[in-house]
Amino acid sequence: MLEFGTDGVRGRANSELNSEFALRLGMSVANTIAGSTFLVGRDTRVSGTMLQAAFSAGLAAAGTSVLDLGVIPSPGVAYLCSRLKLAGAVISASHNPYHDNGIKILGPAGAKLSNATEIEIERGVRDGIAIDEGVGTINDASHLVSDYLTYITSQPLIQSLVGLKLVLDTANGAASGFAREVFERYGASVVVINDSPDGVNINANAGSTHLQGLIDTVLAEKADLGLGFDGDADRVLAVAQDGSVIDGDIILGVLAKFLNSRSLLSHNGLAITVMSNMGLRIAMAQANIEVVETPVGDRHVFEAMERHGFVLGGEQSGHIILADLATTGDGMLTGAVFSRALLESGIAASELANRTMVRFPQILRNVACVGDPKVVLGAPEVKDVIARAAQQLSDAGRVLVRPSGTEPLIRVMVEARDEALATESIELILKVISQTDL
Repeated sequence: MLEFGTDGVRGRANSELNSEFALRLGMSVANTIAGSTFLVGRDTRVSGTMLQAAFSAGLAAAGTSVLDLGVIPSPGVAYLCSRLKLAGAVISASHNPYHDNGIKILGPAGAKLSNATEIEIERGVRDGIAIDEGVGTINDASHLVSDYLTYITSQPLIQSLVGLKLVLDTANGAASGFAREVFERYGASVVVINDSPDGVNINANAGSTHLQGLIDTVLAEKADLGLGFDGDADRVLAVAQDGSVIDGDIILGVLAKFLNSRSLLSHNGLAITVMSNMGLRIAMAQANIEVVETPVGDRHVFEAMERHGFVLGGEQSGHIILADLATTGDGMLTGAVFSRALLESGIAASELANRTMVRFPQILRNVACVGDPKVVLGAPEVKDVIARAAQQLSDAGRVLVRPSGTEPLIRVMVEARDEALATESIELILKVISQTDL
């Protein structure tokens, strides 16, 4: 049975994540989370309508009525949950290929559920729940989407983007029907690519995980900035006018300084994950901005932000939370605030990035392994090679190896002042992992 990972339930659509599972999940969610009405939205995957129908049927069978939002960015569902004080769900696998899908559950505040609540829902899926004759209804609520659009296009912090030429890559995903209008309402000159979803082209050589098309278009259009979103538009990465990539670490650094200059960076700090570049930590220390480190996953970032009273946190992948504006990562909102910071800086995007932080060489690799990734990472030979690599790097770098929370992979990151040393270390680790059969 599928279980909750770092970002809801996720799997191969119509295989382990099938309509029967979605139906049972909907019934268990309705039985676990209080409330008579539930919001449900989806991205553009071909399996989205099937899974949404099954999940919604499960909710209705257990007596909960459903408001169907249709295709909408996942942060849009989170915003509407918070505004209407309703729980909700997003049918999406975010940055994964079209053949995967997922179901992410949100509480009435628009935030993810606690671990305890997720365990209770899993128990209901596994054991089944008793239902009575009360049946909920399923109704179209696509008109509510305009409320989200109005909200993100009326932010005083952003004011105006007049004077900027932007290229937007919507990854043939949920932002396809929104991004142009959002940035044109702020006055930017806009070129949009990959905004023709067909159900199977979501994230396909497009968006935040495949930036080459965005780079080429920024250069060809002589644009000031490119913004690449993922399939459900909760992430954004940027491309400078010279084609250089601006990742989530740089975006966080720019936003931290931008908010701090306006006395809007509460408690003068931000939350990042263990994947963030050492260069960001150094830059924030130089700016007297506190950094709190968390495990990978926006849930951990959000929890750290709540504990410390921070309004900014995020991941290198571009999932960034502006807590004064949203309850979760919102790629379009983050991109618009970053664009405003760029406009006010008066310098080119590449120069802004260079002034914000100096990156340590960081090499990231994913490796498929035979068997359970967690078991492989516990093998003595794998532990030994990781320890030897960390000892070799000492204070001049670091090693991070972890199982993916969303895919059957092991993620390996090596960071060092010396790129050649980082490359040597990661190749050795990858070799041992790939040869470990458990």
